[in-house]
Amino acid sequence: MAANSELLQYRSAIYITAGCAGVIALALLLLQPLLAAGLLPGLPMPVGRRIHRWTGATLLFAVAVHVAGLWITSPPDMIDALTFTAPTAFSAFGVIAMWALVAAALLAGFRKSLRLRPQVWRLAHTMAAMVVVVGTVAHALMIEGTMGTGSKIMMCVVLGALLVLAVRRLRPWAGVSRARETQAQE
Repeated sequence: MAANSELLQYRSAIYITAGCAGVIALALLLLQPLLAAGLLPGLPMPVGRRIHRWTGATLLFAVAVHVAGLWITSPPDMIDALTFTAPTAFSAFGVIAMWALVAAALLAGFRKSLRLRPQVWRLAHTMAAMVVVVGTVAHALMIEGTMGTGSKIMMCVVLGALLVLAVRRLRPWAGVSRARETQAQE
């Protein structure tokens, strides 16, 4: 739908690439909770987690292309967005989601060197991912862009449902609360 949008008729190739990168990022984000929680049938959890890491890196790249393309086509708008001075709320949600994605990626990339207990790491990574999803959904729903309204709403609803399902299945808070109880007993 996005590729056939009439809103792209008079746009530059860079703008179209940036917009499509945003759509691809949203589609990739749909996979992340499924892969992290082992919710894809026939895919063993260790394989799903490995694909989750690669999909996360690809997602980060797609967001970088989205932001870089928009920066090239309109630096003043991007400066306003990044400094939270833009008059549009969708800009703030997009920037918050982007920085939460960077935080989740940094947590994943430096997992061993951070020396966080696995339970603490899992909770922090999940919380960052939740901010990514909430910020992305708000960002996407507020934009009048190339994605069709119906498909965009459907993707966002499914993404929210998948996040809730994955978090309920993984229960990232469970290990942290158990560890706290063990420390209190000692």
